[in-house]
Amino acid sequence: MSDYWLIEKLKQPLVLFGLAGQFVFMMRFVVQWLASEARGRSYVPVAFWYISLAGGVMLFIYGLLDRDPVILLGQSLGIGIYARNLYLIHARLGRYRRRRSGDSGTGGRGDA
Repeated sequence: MSDYWLIEKLKQPLVLFGLAGQFVFMMRFVVQWLASEARGRSYVPVAFWYISLAGGVMLFIYGLLDRDPVILLGQSLGIGIYARNLYLIHARLGRYRRRRSGDSGTGGRGDA
């Protein structure tokens, strides 16, 4: 193996894609940290979950293309959790908006 194996690896498009996915995934912590600093308390913004999902999917694709079971299995559960959290957040926002607009979500039947 060459002494320059790392440089050679960094020239591969798949490795660059994997590094980009890792960068996106890491940025979720930066977003969470900045949001917490702005509020003066620990806080997880919705953007955290979107960035987690984007980075997780990128890393999953990388693992799939690289045939790396460690990456595939490591990202699988997380992707489901990030998607579920986004679903719960948006479902709650939908209920809140309906309540504020006076619509109970029953289609006017009133039998909630």
